[in-house]
Amino acid sequence: MAVTSFVQANTNGDLHAAETPSLSPLNRGFLYGDAVYEVWRTYQNALYAWSEHWNRLHASARALHLSIPWSEKSILAEIHKTATAFRQHTAYAGDLYIRLQVFRGAGPIGLDVKLAENPGFVILIKPVPEISAAARATGSHLTVAQSIRRNSPQTLDPAWKTGNYLNNIMGLREARARGADDVVFLNLQGELTESSTSNIAFIRGQVLVTPPLAAGILPGITRATVLQRVAAQAGLAVEERVLRVPDLVDFDEAMLLSSTKDIQPVGSIDDTHYRVDSNSRLWRLKTCFEAHAIAASGENETMRL
Repeated sequence: MAVTSFVQANTNGDLHAAETPSLSPLNRGFLYGDAVYEVWRTYQNALYAWSEHWNRLHASARALHLSIPWSEKSILAEIHKTATAFRQHTAYAGDLYIRLQVFRGAGPIGLDVKLAENPGFVILIKPVPEISAAARATGSHLTVAQSIRRNSPQTLDPAWKTGNYLNNIMGLREARARGADDVVFLNLQGELTESSTSNIAFIRGQVLVTPPLAAGILPGITRATVLQRVAAQAGLAVEERVLRVPDLVDFDEAMLLSSTKDIQPVGSIDDTHYRVDSNSRLWRLKTCFEAHAIAASGENETMRL
C-alpha cells in the first residue's frame, strides 16, 4: 500500500488541502499558541480511545478558560467527513492519524483573551506514522537534555495539551544537534519526565517502571492504558516512581509511549543501551496493547473511518 504525503484539512467545516491557507494571520493559535489539541489514530480503520482524548481536550480547554462550543457528535461528524475526503483524494486504505486543534479565535493584536472573537477548529488527517524497520531493529537513540528543562507545572503545565510547544521544540532541537532521535527531559528537580512527544517507561525483570504524573508530564492515554490494563496482560507488574539519570543503567529495556507510536522501542539513552531483540518483553507488551486497541476500537461502528 503506497503511503501518501497528502494531508487533508478541515477548517471550521470547510475541506481543503492542508497547504492551502485557511486562517487569519490574527489567529491567536498562530500568534500565541492559544489553542488546545488532541491526536487520535485508528486501528483497523476504527478510532481508538475517542472518549479519553475528547475528555482530555476539554480538560486542557478548561485549564486555559477556552470555550469549546461544538458537541462531541458534531466534531465526530466533521472527522468522518474529513477522513472520507482524504480517502477519496488518495485512495489510501490504511490506518489514519487524526489531529483536532481548537483555537480561541482571532481579533485585535494583544494578549488579552477578551480580544478573541469566535473560537474555531482545524482537523488534519494523514496516514498514521509507522515504525521504521531500523527503529524496530535497533530502537530509537535518545539523549538527556542539558540546556533546557521540562516546563514546571507551576508555569505552563505539561498536563495541558496546548498549541504552545516551544519547550518541546527546543529540547528536540538540542537532541538532533547531538545526533539523537529524541530527547529525555528532566524537570527542575533533576527527575526524568518524558520525551518531546511521548511518555517514557522502562522494564527491569518483570516490572514496568515509569515516572509519576507528579514529575510534570502529560497524562498519556497510552501510558494509562498500559499501566492499568495491558502490563498485567503481558505479565508485568507496574511501578510509578521518581527516576533520575543514574537510574537509567538499572533497566533492561526502555520504550516510548504515545497515541501514534503506541509502544516504540528505545535502544539507547546517551551511553546506556537497552535490549530490543525479539525476546524483549516490550514486544509482548506491544502485541498485547495492539490486541486491546483493536478489540476496543471495533466495538462501535460509528468510530469507523
